[in-house]
Amino acid sequence: MQFTLAKITAVQACGPTNLRLRFSDGTEKEVDLGPIMHGELYGPLRSPSLFQEVKIDPESGVVFWPNGADFDPAILYRWEVYSEELAQRAVTWTAGAHIK
Repeated sequence: MQFTLAKITAVQACGPTNLRLRFSDGTEKEVDLGPIMHGELYGPLRSPSLFQEVKIDPESGVVFWPNGADFDPAILYRWEVYSEELAQRAVTWTAGAHIK
């Protein structure tokens, strides 16, 4: 069995927390990142101006923002599988930010 990782060929912010993605295999999807926008890294993405600055790294295919937040194409491709677990973890990112 051969496994081929689809690369992200286009990304667009569409709304305050959603990304529209196109992958190299022709798949297109919209993902809502709102539930994971917490903590020091992903919390700033709630700023509409920062969220609009999303780009694709041409070498790795990672979707990223100028503040260092990023997402691997494999996670975004299977967002429906990972989104709930990531949303649950995001709650601890916020809580953990206050622990010293």
